[in-house]
Amino acid sequence: MTISRDWATPITIGAFLLMAVTGVLMFFHLDTGLNKEAHEWLGWAMVAGVALHSMANWGALSRHLGRPSAQTIVGLFALVLAGSFFIQPDPNEGSPVKLVMGTMLAAPLSQVAGLSSQSPQALVDKLTQAGFKVASPEQSLSDIAGKARDQQMKALRLALSKAP
Repeated sequence: MTISRDWATPITIGAFLLMAVTGVLMFFHLDTGLNKEAHEWLGWAMVAGVALHSMANWGALSRHLGRPSAQTIVGLFALVLAGSFFIQPDPNEGSPVKLVMGTMLAAPLSQVAGLSSQSPQALVDKLTQAGFKVASPEQSLSDIAGKARDQQMKALRLALSKAP
């Protein structure tokens, strides 16, 4: 099968443009709207574009990768990638927002209720009405919501909201 450069190259360029702009915005915490979601989901277009572009230009790509300097550069990026899986950042450093969210998710509902100016029973009722199974106000939001990040954020949003 022959891959046409007429569409493989524009897909790669368009996907790169999207990934570069949204990535820079996210890095500087300037992303708005659906920037983060576009970066995450449309990143698949980048993967597809690079794969198609690589196939369409396989001869030139293999010649480039045959050079020691190219192999060294690709090898360095592979090492950085491997390190990113194993090197753990200090959990007490980083984004204060992450620290606050982690603390809130780990705290008993009775404490979270106090921070959001509601009774523990009102919070239990609100979470139960939203479909969460709550056995006790001493459970944490993490215990109730499980490991799924979207469920944890839903529970946290509910816990901190003023509306019943």
